[in-house]
Amino acid sequence: MSTPIKRRNFITLSVLSSIGLSLPLTGFFNSCKDYSEHSQEFKKLTSDLLRVWCDGMIKVQINNPNDLKEHGALGCPSCAHIHGRCMDAVYPFLYMADITGDKKYLKAASLVMIWAENNVSQDDGSWTVISNPKSWKGITVFGAIALAEALHYHGHVLEDKTRISWTNRLEKAGQYIYNTFSIDFTNINYGGTAIYGLDLIGEVLDNKSFKAKSKKMADKVKSYFTKKEHLLFGECKPEVGKLSAKGLHGVDLGYNVEETLNSLVMYALKNNDEELKQLITKSLHSHLDFMLPDGGWDNSWGNRMYKWSYWGSRTCDGSQPAYAMMAHISPAFGTAAVMNTELLKQCTHNGLIHGGPHYVSAGILPCVHHTFAHAKPLATLLDHWKYLPEINKKTPLPRVLADGIKHFEDLDVSLFARGDWRGTVSAYDAEYHYKYDYRQATGSSLGMLYHTKVGLLCAASMAIYHLVEKNNQQPQPGKDIALTPRIETYKDNKWYTNLFDLTSCIKSKDQNDIIELLSEVELKNEAREVVLETASKFHLKYSCSKEVMKIQITTDEEIKKPTAFVLPIASPKGEHVEFISESEVSIQKEKGLVTIKANAPIKLKAIHGDRLFNMVPGIQTVPFEVFFEEQSKKLVMTISVS
Repeated sequence: MSTPIKRRNFITLSVLSSIGLSLPLTGFFNSCKDYSEHSQEFKKLTSDLLRVWCDGMIKVQINNPNDLKEHGALGCPSCAHIHGRCMDAVYPFLYMADITGDKKYLKAASLVMIWAENNVSQDDGSWTVISNPKSWKGITVFGAIALAEALHYHGHVLEDKTRISWTNRLEKAGQYIYNTFSIDFTNINYGGTAIYGLDLIGEVLDNKSFKAKSKKMADKVKSYFTKKEHLLFGECKPEVGKLSAKGLHGVDLGYNVEETLNSLVMYALKNNDEELKQLITKSLHSHLDFMLPDGGWDNSWGNRMYKWSYWGSRTCDGSQPAYAMMAHISPAFGTAAVMNTELLKQCTHNGLIHGGPHYVSAGILPCVHHTFAHAKPLATLLDHWKYLPEINKKTPLPRVLADGIKHFEDLDVSLFARGDWRGTVSAYDAEYHYKYDYRQATGSSLGMLYHTKVGLLCAASMAIYHLVEKNNQQPQPGKDIALTPRIETYKDNKWYTNLFDLTSCIKSKDQNDIIELLSEVELKNEAREVVLETASKFHLKYSCSKEVMKIQITTDEEIKKPTAFVLPIASPKGEHVEFISESEVSIQKEKGLVTIKANAPIKLKAIHGDRLFNMVPGIQTVPFEVFFEEQSKKLVMTISVS
């Protein structure tokens, strides 16, 4: 067994490495002082929320010594199985045990470790994602980081026997990661996270080999940023470097901001890797363009958006460390950390994070995975608090200040902003997995529509909900109907829509205070076959002024099958919906009235009940549809807020 270095020495190393927290030397000397009293409002939010989550997890923890298959695990209110990664909670539990002195947290930490060793621990040093030795082992890196942080910062609260046992177990996990991981052995979130993981474990265990491999992987990850917008890529199967037909890389916002970038930031700051810090800074700026004014992440286009939960990604850790630790570079980074944490608090009920803002109104039970994963970064922030820069939300987010059009060439995704309107139109064609025909927002669809007065109005879902990761997703309740605004028709019981068109492109202009985004799209089925014997090609135009958002759909072909534009509007149960006339409808929201008008009758899409819920991104909608009338080749819909 390697001998762990003393905590005092490691902190000294951490302080010295905090040169990376401020580029000027004066910033470095300031960072060496104890600033634990700064950012008190955010610190209280973080501390209080962590306590709520830890207490919520204890409520669902299984304490049954007679059943070793369950004893110590975190029971999941929504899933039929136990999540193997629930042992990640050892870190936040041990943090709370140390800070509060309450032994219930120490017991909870010990129990999750006991369960893990009895059920998901393998001879090769790995842990598995469920209690099946043949299941996925890559998650070992996340548990190892949690255990390393727990031992380093709070191991002194453990009995010697337990601390030594856990340290030995950490060494086995570290060796598994060292033997198995490379930068490209699977999705980039694993290799990227292992960079920090091996460096941290190597420091805790004084293992130079672990640290040396970490450095080699850190050098390699620098080639995994897109050329123009410096977005981290590599969320793609079967090859992380696979390019789409348009030559685009696989990028997922959720995994990047909530997992990989955290680890890269912590590694770069600790080791003062200047080249990596510069890349990360550019990348954080680009990713931040997708944060909505309420702190939500717009992952409507991401190629792993099947886990999109509005506040982030279902099984990732949270974006707080990366943005908080880099807030000295841009105060807006600090705003992002605060706003997203506030949103997580809003989505917390009965001590657990729910996977979207409308889970409670829809009566959907939460998955405990969200909570034990997102508790870790809050503990990380609190353990590093005195070395953090000032963090508040005084500086507006980029999307709050935005006006005009911003096109991301590396994604073929356009953001637009005018007045209170914020939107995203996506023609991104990089798919995550070759086996699945589900779609994130593509086909020049309106993946996001947001109004700063009333909030979220439209959000994409998967075109067809798939359990891409059956152990990490909840089944779709009720009938699966997509939330993405779209053109659609049916022929021979097959669904045809622009959501399956990977070939569309976006053109845009901004003239006379009106933004226009234009595209030609085709209606295709899941097999990507173009519909026949009816109109298949359509012109889509999104127009946005300060006053109104307009969607116009036209075709030059003859429409022989019922064809409609479907517009689901985000609306939790309880908001009043009123049909003013057959072509005008309103929804009363807390801070304003949303009015939808059309040049043809507006109908409610046939659903069970008055609301449509989708797991992605965890919201309820009222799904409106407007059909092309006979002999008509033009549909116009407008959305306004008063």
